[in-house]
Amino acid sequence: MGSESLVHVFLVSFPGQGHVNPLLRLGKRLASKGLLVTFTTPESIGKQMRKASNIGEEPSPIGDGFIRFEFFEDGWDEDEPRRQDLDQYLPQLEKVGKEVIPRMIKKNEEQNRPVSCLINNPFIPWVSDVAESLGLPSAMLWVQSCACFAAYYHYYHGLVPFPSESAMEIDVQLPCMPLLKHDEVPSFLYPTTPYPFLRRAIMGQYKNLDKPFCVLMDTFQELEHEIIEYMSKICPIKTVGPLFKNPKAPNANVRGDFMKADDCISWLDSKPPASVVYVSFGSVVYLKQDQWDEIAFGLLNSGLNFLWVMKPPHKDSGYQLLTLPEGFLEKAGDKGKVVQWSPQEQVLAHPSVACFVTHCGWNSSMEALSSGMPVVAFPQWGDQVTDAKYLVDVFKVGVRMCRGEAENKLIMRDVVEKCLLEATVGPKAAEVKENALKWKAAAEAAVAEGGSSDRNIQAFVDEVKRRSIAIQSNKSEPKPIVQNAAVADHFGAKATTNGVAADLAGSNADGKVELVA
Repeated sequence: MGSESLVHVFLVSFPGQGHVNPLLRLGKRLASKGLLVTFTTPESIGKQMRKASNIGEEPSPIGDGFIRFEFFEDGWDEDEPRRQDLDQYLPQLEKVGKEVIPRMIKKNEEQNRPVSCLINNPFIPWVSDVAESLGLPSAMLWVQSCACFAAYYHYYHGLVPFPSESAMEIDVQLPCMPLLKHDEVPSFLYPTTPYPFLRRAIMGQYKNLDKPFCVLMDTFQELEHEIIEYMSKICPIKTVGPLFKNPKAPNANVRGDFMKADDCISWLDSKPPASVVYVSFGSVVYLKQDQWDEIAFGLLNSGLNFLWVMKPPHKDSGYQLLTLPEGFLEKAGDKGKVVQWSPQEQVLAHPSVACFVTHCGWNSSMEALSSGMPVVAFPQWGDQVTDAKYLVDVFKVGVRMCRGEAENKLIMRDVVEKCLLEATVGPKAAEVKENALKWKAAAEAAVAEGGSSDRNIQAFVDEVKRRSIAIQSNKSEPKPIVQNAAVADHFGAKATTNGVAADLAGSNADGKVELVA
């Protein structure tokens, strides 16, 4: 069956590594179920993705369907530094996107690929407005935990007290969740956050939450059972994670990385089982030089093998290039390897890796849990501090090294060493590894055929197909000619949008964050 005859979904991504990866993984999952998927994001990112991954012009077959890519110009020059400032970039992206996306969808229809559904990720809620204006249904992929989704929801609607300027250190009790200390709440909600623009970006999604007919989540029922059950009564949630595990279509050629990964697998192959500490702080966290030095000496003093990702900062981020202490690599010798970027999924699945020192972003958290990998939690801001709480105290798969950037505390080398050894040697290490393996089994069961996430994906695909038939049949029906007011009233009772039944559209202290790789 050619790609033109398949039901077509159109994925629109915010141009950040942590947004692109899960949405592209969702696209691959939907394609594997027999859909044609088009993935789009600004050309500034498309260029990096083509360079780092094998993305071609033709649709790539995945499972029973296909995935293809179309990128669009965001109206700014390639080297425009304002992309690093969300307060300036988000309005620009919205202005251009609202003009460009409809044209892209119209062009696809002219080329016999009519679009049946739009899906976006956070920071670009206007995509559901575009869908509504075109008479198309839309869905949203939430790329953090359901616990964080619930926290933002309760904050937005003022349902429970959160830290405020008059009560900075209050604990927060949300339904079906453990008590969160003030520094365990997603830090963008904190009154003194240096990132208020990220709070505004996230809150924008909640203003539009009635428009997507489905909120897809990169988590799984068994992992966050109580809060998912609770929030499902409020929002049309479907858990579809872990998205990076796709048993039907492990197509490694279609990837969302902005940088080409360095080869480190052969180095890992040379190490004994469970002997390597993997250290990576994701695509946007950037530590200060003094903290970097302490981590370096902690790694050396532990005597453990280590694989350390040192991603260079974006040229417009305002960050200085971090350096390793003098003589560090010579002292480490073959016990250590430092790379700019790694194939993280393969690293976490490698038998030589014993634990993962992580910033606790949700993508990394899900990958660790689903790979049976214990963690050493080193959160900084945003949802990371909440994820760390869950990883350590609820899922019990790790040890905590710090509480977050707001703590404003230098974590010394002896603490680094102690945490690394606790996570790799002795009774605590055995306990967190056992728990991690339980979550790995649960994650694999969720995405296996008939598992909770697999059923939800299939139900979503079936619903998109049902709505697609309704859209196409509506387009092919002759429109009634309204003769008089009485007839107009009769047809007005069946509200339509562009001829489609309306029910088709359900519902660091300097303040700089590296947003685009």
